[in-house]
Amino acid sequence: MLRIGRVGRPHGHDGAFTVSEPTDRLELLDAGRRVTVAGREAEVQWRKGTPQRPLVKLEGADTRAHAEELRGEAILVHRTELAPLAEGEFLVDDLVGCAIVDGPRTVGTVRDVLVLPAADALDVEDERGERVLVPLVGDAVRSVDLSARRIDVDMGFVSADGD
Repeated sequence: MLRIGRVGRPHGHDGAFTVSEPTDRLELLDAGRRVTVAGREAEVQWRKGTPQRPLVKLEGADTRAHAEELRGEAILVHRTELAPLAEGEFLVDDLVGCAIVDGPRTVGTVRDVLVLPAADALDVEDERGERVLVPLVGDAVRSVDLSARRIDVDMGFVSADGD
C-alpha cells in the first residue's frame, strides 16, 4: 500500500476533511476511487478544493465527529492503482530506507523525501545521526538502484567541504 496523503481537519458537517501531505497524483483521490483509511477500505464520494489543499468525502464518513476520529490517519492505495512511472520517477516509499553512498563511502539512510519549492530533497540521517538534505537533482544524485536499495550521491555538490 502507498500513502497518498493524510486525513486532515474536518471540513463542514458531513464527514468531509482536508487532505494533508497530498499526492501530486490527485486522480487517485477522484470520486469512485477506492482508498484505505484506518484499516478500512472506502470509496471516495467526491474531491473538491485545490491541488495543495484537497477536500475529500468518503463513503461511510457521514459526520464531523467521524472525520475527526480519522484525523492524522494515512490515506492508502494499492500500488496497482498507479500508472507506470516515467523514466527517472520514483515513489517516496521506494526511496525511504535506501542507503546513501558517495562512491564507496557510506553516508547514511533516507528517512523521508521532502517536497521543497526549488526541488524535492532526500532527508538523510548520516552515520553520526545528523540530518543531511540531498536535492533530487542530476548534479547531486549520480544513480538510484532500487533493487540494491542504494542511492549514489555527490556529497561535494551537497556540502562545500564534501562531508
